[in-house]
Parts: sequence; structure tokens; C-alpha cells
Amino acid sequence: MSSAPSPVRRAFSSPLASILVIAVTVLWTIPTLGLLVTSLRPKQDVATSGWWEAFVHPDLGLANYHTVLFEDGFGTSGGLMPYLVNSLAISVPATLFPLVLAAMAAYALAWVRFRGADTVFFVIFALQIVPLQMALIPVLRLFSGGAHLGPVTLVPAVDLRGTYAPVWLAHTMFALPLAIFLLHNFIAQLPRDLMEAAIVDGASHFKIFRSIVLPLCTPALASFAIFQFLWVWNDLLVALTFSGGTSDVAPMTVRLAQLSGSFGGRWELLTAGAFLSLIVPLAVFFALQRYFVRGLLAGSVKG
Repeated sequence: MSSAPSPVRRAFSSPLASILVIAVTVLWTIPTLGLLVTSLRPKQDVATSGWWEAFVHPDLGLANYHTVLFEDGFGTSGGLMPYLVNSLAISVPATLFPLVLAAMAAYALAWVRFRGADTVFFVIFALQIVPLQMALIPVLRLFSGGAHLGPVTLVPAVDLRGTYAPVWLAHTMFALPLAIFLLHNFIAQLPRDLMEAAIVDGASHFKIFRSIVLPLCTPALASFAIFQFLWVWNDLLVALTFSGGTSDVAPMTVRLAQLSGSFGGRWELLTAGAFLSLIVPLAVFFALQRYFVRGLLAGSVKG
């Protein structure tokens, strides 16, 4: 016999709650709509009237996007297209690397019994409290000068300037503590009988990880992939610190920050560039959104 819905559940299921959610959603979407409309309007209209005037006197086109992406007049040779490619070249590996490493580490900490596993997990969990901003300069000095203990070289210096590698490594290191924590909580709740049956059948840890764990933890992997991709794609601080701001490896966020100062009056171009930076993460989010809530909540509660 099913129990009656709780008062809280009834309140959130009421028509008033639905109307409130719709109203908040509309208010949240209005700035993005204004950004899109402004990016489609010609320069003279943007300078003389608000974006909402486009609904009364529509004069929209894609000329701003062509200028931003391909023309040299936007402050760089080839427009923003090279920076868009750089953002993809940074974001995809910087999402896959911590995802793969964290999944393997989470499985090892959850199901491979070894001395000190709990201590290792606690240390990894504690690393989340280290502010990213405090670690930027030490990590950058580690890349450029290595680590030394007196005359002994612990980590040799590696010249990675002008490549994507420093940004990949930085994002991977900063993402691993949270990724391992989230995936560990999910993987540790997998049925013990299933894991023990696989071991009895002679399956190795790699076989169990590949054939059982990965398919079952797909929601958690996809959920973290969404967060990590959005974080890396929208990041400015890490990219500016480790890429050096050069056009060879700098992502769109670095270039847009530079152009906001030198092209502060060209709102039609800045909004077009800003909306271009929204398209890819929006596509990723909507492609994986069915895993979003399910993957996040799967490792947070037991029941």
C-alpha cells in the first residue's frame, strides 16, 4: 500500500509551483535571448536602440558572425576561428584525461583491497579544499623550473611553452580530487554479489572494470563529463596562466577578454563572439542532460 504524498512533494507538484518554475526559467533565459538578438543586429541598430526593438523592426543577419569568425578586422588574423579550434583542442582532452584516470583510481580505491586505501582516499578528498588560485603559480613554476631538493632534482623542468600540454595537465590535476570522490561514491555502491561472482569466474580487475563497472557507471561518468567540459570551456584563469595568451594555444575566453577592452564599443561583434562561446557547451549539455541529475545523485545517497 503506497503512502500519501508528503506536504513538501504536494507543494512542489502544485500548479502554482509549476507557474513559478516557468516564470524563473523565462527570466533566466531573457539575457541569453538578448545576447542572441544583439549579435544578429547591424551595428547602427545596436548603437541606437535596445535589442527588444528587433521584434518591432526586424533587421537580422549573420554578418556579425562572419566578421567575428573569419575576417581579420576583429583584431586577429583569421578572426576567432583559430581560438574556437583551440578551445576544442583544450576542452576535449582536458575532459577525457581526468575522466579516465579518476574512473580507474575510483575503482581501485573501492574494490581493490590494499593497505592504506582509506588513507589515500581521505588525502584525495582533502585536496578539494586547496584553492585553485593558490596552486596556479607553484604548478607553473613546477612546469618551468622543475622541483629540486638541494642538489637533487626531483622533477626535471620540461619546456612545454607553445603547446596545449600545460593546460591539459593543469586541468587534469585540478579536476582529479573531485572526480575521484564522485566516481568512488558511485562505484562503491555497485552490488558486491556481482563483483564477487565475476572474481569467482576468473575475471581480472581490468576485465571487471571494462565489462561491468564502466557500463554501470555511465550516468556518473557523463554527469562529471558535463561539469568538467563546461568548466574547461568557460575557464579563463587557468588558460591565461598556462597558455601564455599566445594565439597558437589560447582559447576563446582569453581572446574575448582581450577584445572586451579594445573593442568595447563594438557590441554587435562582442555579443556574436560571446554567443559562439555558448553554442558548444549548450550542445554538450543538452546531449547528455538525461544523465545530469541521475548521475549526480547516484553516489550521494544510499537506499
